[in-house]
Amino acid sequence: MNTDTAHDIRIRPGGPADVPVILDMLDAAVVWMNRRGNTQQWGTRPYSQNPGGVERVQRYTTEFSPYMAELDGVPVGTLVLGAGPNPQVPIPPAGEPERYVRLLVSDRRHAGLGIGAALLAHAAEETRRAGVELLRVDCWAGGGGELVAFYERNGFAPTTGFLAGEWPGQVLARRVG
Repeated sequence: MNTDTAHDIRIRPGGPADVPVILDMLDAAVVWMNRRGNTQQWGTRPYSQNPGGVERVQRYTTEFSPYMAELDGVPVGTLVLGAGPNPQVPIPPAGEPERYVRLLVSDRRHAGLGIGAALLAHAAEETRRAGVELLRVDCWAGGGGELVAFYERNGFAPTTGFLAGEWPGQVLARRVG
């Protein structure tokens, strides 16, 4: 389960012991987004202080398949893979077996090193190993579509847009079979 890139990013299985570092990455991501003027994607409150935020991350590390990206043994990103989207989000079912990226975040202090791309490549490989051909993800579609473009650069194609309240989302899919 090791994925190496030019930056020696190692991917390992995650677990409950990783909850504090995942929460730190999420909190730092909110600060980073807010500094760039993005207050709509995840709001302005630290993720760890959002109602249900800590519990959600704990659940991600026990009920789903979490993976941690490390650089020189230091956690620098995480991805959580599940069997489908969050049922509380208005996303249509795939109509076939799938793996679904439930969370992807990297440590912004290491931006530009390909951490997110390495985690997505690992998710594609895990999906393939499971004998599943479809990998999907949803993301925030606001802010000029920068996040959608990131997923497109990593082999995903937009499928369905949706609104969760006033939050614009986009589902993207990638065939891995």
